[in-house]
Amino acid sequence: MTRILIVGCGDIALRVAPLLNNRYRLFGLVRNKTRHDGLRQAGITPVPGELDDARSLRRLAGLAHIVLHFAPPPGNGPHDNRTRNLLAALSRGTLPGRLVYISTSGVYGDCGGAAVDETRPLNPQTPRAQRRVDAERQIRRWAKRNGVHASILRVPGIYAADRLPLERLRAGAPAIAHKEDSHTNHIHADDLAHIVVAALHHARPNRVYHASDDSQMKMGEYFDCVADASGLPRVPRVSREQAQRALPESLLSFMNESRRLTNERMKRELKVMPRYPTVTEALKGRDRLPGAKESGG
Repeated sequence: MTRILIVGCGDIALRVAPLLNNRYRLFGLVRNKTRHDGLRQAGITPVPGELDDARSLRRLAGLAHIVLHFAPPPGNGPHDNRTRNLLAALSRGTLPGRLVYISTSGVYGDCGGAAVDETRPLNPQTPRAQRRVDAERQIRRWAKRNGVHASILRVPGIYAADRLPLERLRAGAPAIAHKEDSHTNHIHADDLAHIVVAALHHARPNRVYHASDDSQMKMGEYFDCVADASGLPRVPRVSREQAQRALPESLLSFMNESRRLTNERMKRELKVMPRYPTVTEALKGRDRLPGAKESGG
């Protein structure tokens, strides 16, 4: 049976697992032993290891035919040494035939609200995005050098019923006035899981895809949509200048970048249509939405 190694066994991995269990044997790299039972229940065999510790990754050599790399970069520095350690470990044995990497739309930086396709030059403007660019380049060079079929999914803000900015709304943190607001992009977590599986079957070698829905929203509109669906008051609007003084850098890094991702390549080549084409349609008809996990992009 074809073996798949999942690196980064978080929410998306647990949504991908039931889509693959019947056809593949799944392994998951995990550093926390307390998660072993939960992964086994999801049909994923735990493999102990830590991306920050290259020596702990030796057992990955030759383990899998396919690698799904969902792990984030480290929290500091200009490079993604976690991806470097992973690729080095995979190179010690029989190489996987395919690798799918979840990156971020933040690699484009601020595009002034312009429509952006996959050919747009990269312009990362935050350390986090710079590390993602480093990971992408490592993967593409490694894949080309070794004849591995690599796919990169550039992903915007992920949402689901338990991945909504409810704490931000409850805190009343302001949004930027509509005329000055930034365009933002989204994908439902379940749709992202299906896009990952589609990339396994249909992606072209060393190809980049936007894993994004059809929404054309500004950030404040997204907050209003979630507030209305969850029975919370809409947050106040302020000028961009006021927001720069009132909001923490962690929020401003998303609010200062504006772009509209196109998804024609995803639909045409991966042959996948989002089940939730817009945030509005996904949240329509819901009185209250549980959870409070912040997600932006």
